[in-house]
Amino acid sequence: MEKPKMSFWQIWNLSFGFMGVQIGYSLQNGNTSRILQALGADVHNINLFWLAAPLAGLFVQPIIGLSSDKTWTKMGRRLPFIFFGAIASGLAMFFMPNAEYFAYLLPPLVFGATMLLFMDTAFNVTMQPFRALVGDMLNDDQKNLGFSLQSVLINIGAVVGSLLPFVLTAIGVSNVPEAGEKVADSVIWSFYIGGAVLLATVFWTVFKTKEHPPKEFAEYNGITEDAEENEEKKGFITLIAEAPKVFWQLGTVQFFSWFALFLMWVYTTPAIAAHVWGPDSVDPQSVGYNEAGNWTGVIFGFYSFVAAIYAYLIPTIVKQIGRKKTYSFSLIAGGLGFLSMFFIHDKNILFVSMIGIGMAWAAILAMPYAMLAESLPAKSMGVYMGLFNAAITLPQIVAGLFGGLILGLFGANTIMMLVLAGVSMFAGGFLVSTVKEKNESN
Repeated sequence: MEKPKMSFWQIWNLSFGFMGVQIGYSLQNGNTSRILQALGADVHNINLFWLAAPLAGLFVQPIIGLSSDKTWTKMGRRLPFIFFGAIASGLAMFFMPNAEYFAYLLPPLVFGATMLLFMDTAFNVTMQPFRALVGDMLNDDQKNLGFSLQSVLINIGAVVGSLLPFVLTAIGVSNVPEAGEKVADSVIWSFYIGGAVLLATVFWTVFKTKEHPPKEFAEYNGITEDAEENEEKKGFITLIAEAPKVFWQLGTVQFFSWFALFLMWVYTTPAIAAHVWGPDSVDPQSVGYNEAGNWTGVIFGFYSFVAAIYAYLIPTIVKQIGRKKTYSFSLIAGGLGFLSMFFIHDKNILFVSMIGIGMAWAAILAMPYAMLAESLPAKSMGVYMGLFNAAITLPQIVAGLFGGLILGLFGANTIMMLVLAGVSMFAGGFLVSTVKEKNESN
């Protein structure tokens, strides 16, 4: 029995909340280094603070995936996790930029790092079920559209989140910390606004989406009672051992692409502050550094804008050249974007670099999930998506642990970390050729 075909707007509603989560995630990506350095973190050690994000994902994603596979409530299977995760995310977005005001509890830097861990854990709880929700609800013919549309919405959210500090500064909100304060008002208010939008969009998805009840879900996916009982007994080790080969092949590609993305999120602000604004702008309290921080948001917003457009085109491109060539070409374009930043000293030309990075980002958010979903057992969709998302935390953990050491080898020249990101993205692009899809002609 085939799953019913969903309308465009029903598919839109499935992922609309992901747009709001991505606003929060983009604010985190674009401003965490800025906040932590303002609270006293050293650029040589800031990579260690960023470990909070992948460590949270490593443990949370599989647990939430397995839990949502086994959850059936009146609200649904995935939706309860999305709903309560969003509430926790909104609270974290209030506390993170206000870390300095809780010094009576913990030193500001320690409180900020703790809130980063809490915020990323909450984001992971909210985000993970969205992937499985699309896999649950859509038939094979609509999966490309579903994951591509999810990528579009993610990138619309990323544009909004990335641009918020810049826009608030443009309308008169202070972009430099006031005397005696550490974090600029433009950052604080961006987190307030982002948190509110996150809650509103997630609630829209929760109240506009009706998941298939257990009996229908079993019929649509050909799950018998015996198969269901056997699947329930499987633990993480068994599930990993039984993972299809494409899971590991895509995981290898993801290692190199996410290693590159982590370096970008950690080092772009200090890199362009020194490389474009000049050596006088390395001080986190300086005007130049904070201008570079805002500009990081602008160019991150631009690559997300490019990604939103490119994600919309991906299904058409896939029909012409196939998934693998589309994925490989996109990652190689991202590698070129990173490498080009070494040669740029004009902030406006950085937009050119972001075109390639935006193409890679769109593909990373859509292609591996579409390629993986058709090879996964429906009953364990959530846990496998969770394990796959956990796998992308491993390169981030490696980058977080060794980023400071690598930066030292480059003589603390942060722009070289973006060059390394380009090399890593190239490697991912070439490794796509090793992936064997379930249906190579799809």
